[in-house]
Amino acid sequence: MRRHTLYIILVLTMAVQGATAQQDVSFCHYWLMPSFYNPAATAIEGKLDVNAAYANQMTGFEDAPRTIYVGANLPIYFLSAAHSAGASFMNDQTGLFKHMRVSLQYAYHHRFGKKLRLSGGLRFTLLSETFDGSKADVNDTGDRVLASSKVTGTGFDLDFGLRVDYSNLWYVGISMLHLTSPTISFGDEKIYEYGTESSFYLTGGYNIKFHSPLFNMQLDAIVRTNLNAWRGDLTARLLYNGERHHLYGGVGYSPTNSVTFLFGGDFHGITVGYAYEYFTSAIGFVHGTHEISLGYKIDLDLFKKGRNLHKSVRHL
Repeated sequence: MRRHTLYIILVLTMAVQGATAQQDVSFCHYWLMPSFYNPAATAIEGKLDVNAAYANQMTGFEDAPRTIYVGANLPIYFLSAAHSAGASFMNDQTGLFKHMRVSLQYAYHHRFGKKLRLSGGLRFTLLSETFDGSKADVNDTGDRVLASSKVTGTGFDLDFGLRVDYSNLWYVGISMLHLTSPTISFGDEKIYEYGTESSFYLTGGYNIKFHSPLFNMQLDAIVRTNLNAWRGDLTARLLYNGERHHLYGGVGYSPTNSVTFLFGGDFHGITVGYAYEYFTSAIGFVHGTHEISLGYKIDLDLFKKGRNLHKSVRHL
């Protein structure tokens, strides 16, 4: 029998009555892609913001989760600098399951004075769920709890978020993903179902400045829950802001889950980062998560003088 340890438990819950599952990915570089967890952060800095990530989780296990994410956000200048929009794509493969998302999002940013800003955002998502039952290796092939061929279902989802920023010192945000809690039916007879639970996210960050302008420390945190279980992450990064190079290194901690080591830098305006997440459970150190991230930001403020002279903005 082929080993499909990671997915078989999920398969057994896909009964006619339906099942619910946590569908959101826990990226180590969540601070680099804030709009993934909160649509209110869409183009939060008023720049064209492109980011991507690839995560290979539970390395060494057969059919381990692999996730690719690409997103792009920018201000909508023909309306005003307070409006922004974005689009993203995610492909998450776990065993015989494939989760795909194509999303469009919008945010409005309102300033109170020069330092305080309140943002609100919405995201509309097309979900595509696929289960390849033709590759399942089980004894009872006639069990209708399991699909015997590749089945696909689609549905629509909605996310909402709020965020408050104070200058470049701190931020806090709250969001609710999967507002509609869509249940996606599979196959021609629609007897297999995949349910998505609503999830709540609380994010925050604080920038610690030192006497030397060459260094500062960024603290970021995220807490997520579906009201049945929760996960929290705290990440601390030391940033070096040199004239020619911007570098960072840091560590993240998730209670009862994992410890993460991460580092990266800015190369010709592109932020490249690597993270390794070590699970503190019995999985062991060598079966952690490898993650690579890319980020790029550029100022496209068409209302400024010299607006045609675009330059790269380095951001970590």
